[in-house]
Amino acid sequence: MESQARSRTAVVEDLMERFPDVPREAVIKEDLLRGGMAFDESALSGSTGADGGGEVKPKSYFIFSFDHRTLPELGAAALNRPPEEIVLTGGPYGLRRTVVSVRVNPDSPYRVRAGEDGALGLYLDGARIADVGLPPMPDYYRHTLANGKSVMEVAPTIQWGYLIYLTVFRVCQYFGAKEECQYCDINHNWRQHKAAGRPYTGVKPVEEVLEALELIDRHDTARASQAYTLTGGAITSQVGGRDEADFYGQYAKAIEERFPGRWIGKVVAQALPREDVQRFHDYGVRIYHPNFEVWDKRLFELYCPGKERYVGRDEWHRRILDSTEVFGPENVIPNFVAGVEMAEPFGFTTVDEAIASTREGLRFFMSHGVVPRFTTWCPEPTTPLGKANPQGAPLEYHIRLLRTYRATLEEFGLSSPPGYGPAGPGKAVFSVSSFMDSLPG
Repeated sequence: MESQARSRTAVVEDLMERFPDVPREAVIKEDLLRGGMAFDESALSGSTGADGGGEVKPKSYFIFSFDHRTLPELGAAALNRPPEEIVLTGGPYGLRRTVVSVRVNPDSPYRVRAGEDGALGLYLDGARIADVGLPPMPDYYRHTLANGKSVMEVAPTIQWGYLIYLTVFRVCQYFGAKEECQYCDINHNWRQHKAAGRPYTGVKPVEEVLEALELIDRHDTARASQAYTLTGGAITSQVGGRDEADFYGQYAKAIEERFPGRWIGKVVAQALPREDVQRFHDYGVRIYHPNFEVWDKRLFELYCPGKERYVGRDEWHRRILDSTEVFGPENVIPNFVAGVEMAEPFGFTTVDEAIASTREGLRFFMSHGVVPRFTTWCPEPTTPLGKANPQGAPLEYHIRLLRTYRATLEEFGLSSPPGYGPAGPGKAVFSVSSFMDSLPG
C-alpha cells in the first residue's frame, strides 16, 4: 500500500517513472478519479444551480454521487455546484488535453484554484501541475421543458458533451443491505437530492425525455453529442407495468422513431435472457452494457448480493456471451468497477493478486470478442465499501490495470469499444476512467 508519509507528488512521480508506457495524463487522471479533488470557492463561481444561468456546465449527479462527502458535508461545493468535468493541459508534466469527471473531496491533496494571474490551475501538494479548463454551459441547458424542468435534470450530458446520460429510473430495486451492491450509492443519491429539495425525477416520462432531446438536437449545432445511454436501477419486478427490457426499451423505441440514427443508442441493464436482449435490439438499441462489476467469484457474491440472488454470477456471464449473438461481440461492453477488488476487509491484499484476478476476467471476455470497459471506483461514504475504504484502491493498482487492459486487447487483436468517442492521450473524452486515454489513438 502507498505510504501516507510520502507526499502525493512523490507517489505520482514514482509511478510515472516505473511505468513510462502509461501516459502521464492517465496517472494524474486516475489519481483524481480514485481520490477526488478539492475546489476553492473562487473556482466554483459561474456554475450555480441548474437553470442555465451560469457560464460553466455544473455537475448533474447523473446517476451516482461520485463524491467523497455527502451533500450536507460539502458546503460551498453543494450550494454552488462544481463543474461536471474539468480538462487538464500543460504544467510541468506537459499534459495533453485530458477530460476528468469531477469527484469532490475537500481533503484531497489536489485542489482547483485560481493562481496569481487569475487563471484556474490544478495544484498538487501546493504546486501548480496543470492548467484547468471548465466546460462551457451548453445552449440547450439554457432552455427548459414546457413543464419548467431543466434539460440537465432530464437529459444531462457528460464526456464533454459526447454522451447524453438518460437515467430514466433513479432508484434500484435491489434494496437494503442484503441486495444493494456494496459500492453503489444510487439509492442514497436519490435520497440526498430529495432531502436537499433538488429536482430529481424518479421515473422520467418518455415524453419529457423526447422533449429534452428535441432541445439538445436543436441547439447542439456542433453535433458534439454522439450517443445516449439509457440506464437506471435494476428492475426485479416491474415499473409502470413493464419488466426491465420493456421499461428501458420503450425509451429507445421512442427515441429511434423520433430521431432515427441521430445518436448511438446504448443501454445499461442487467444481464437478461436472450429473448429480452433481443427486445432491446428490436427497440433500436445498438450497444448493450450488462455490467459484470467484479470478476472474482467470492467478491461478486459479497459485493453484488442482489445480482447473485436473482441471477447468479455464472448465469450472468452466460447471458453476456449469449447477448453477443444478438448484438455482435463488439457491441456487448460490460463494465466493471476498477478498484473494489482491493477493498477491505474482503478484497485482495496485494496489487499482484488483484491484477491477476482482473486479468483472468478480461481474458475470459476478450477471448470471446467482448471488450469490457471500466469505471474507476469512487469510495462514496454512504456505501459499505466506501465507509471501510475512504482512500479507495492504491494508485498502483489503477496504473497496472491500464497496462493489463491494453496488453490483453493486443493479445486478442481487439481495439477500443465503440460508442466511447476517440481513443488516445489528448483525444479521449471518456471521463470516469483513463482506459480510453491509455489506448493508441
